[in-house]
Amino acid sequence: MAWVVGANALLGVLAIVLGTVTLRTGWVLPTARRHVTRPRLHGVGVLLIGASLLLQSLLHFEVLPGVSWEARFYGGNALLLGGMLLLVLGYVLPLRRTEPHARPSGP
Repeated sequence: MAWVVGANALLGVLAIVLGTVTLRTGWVLPTARRHVTRPRLHGVGVLLIGASLLLQSLLHFEVLPGVSWEARFYGGNALLLGGMLLLVLGYVLPLRRTEPHARPSGP
């Protein structure tokens, strides 16, 4: 069972790194690049999902101070679902188009 939780922690660290790279540079994995319209929302969503995976793994290995199982369950699920919602919004929302500056009306 420990290897499953360890793999979960590794995936959490990988997701945190990818979310940070997306936030800093706007780079998205090539498999998702065509579909992502808002890279910032995508990056924050991946970051929240990675934090959820890593925190749940650290709590399983008792690296962090013990909290009740309800706090771990609901807190981890809130982070995970919040991240998934931001990922969906990053895919679904339309592209932001900057409007061209209006020319000043003059003589």
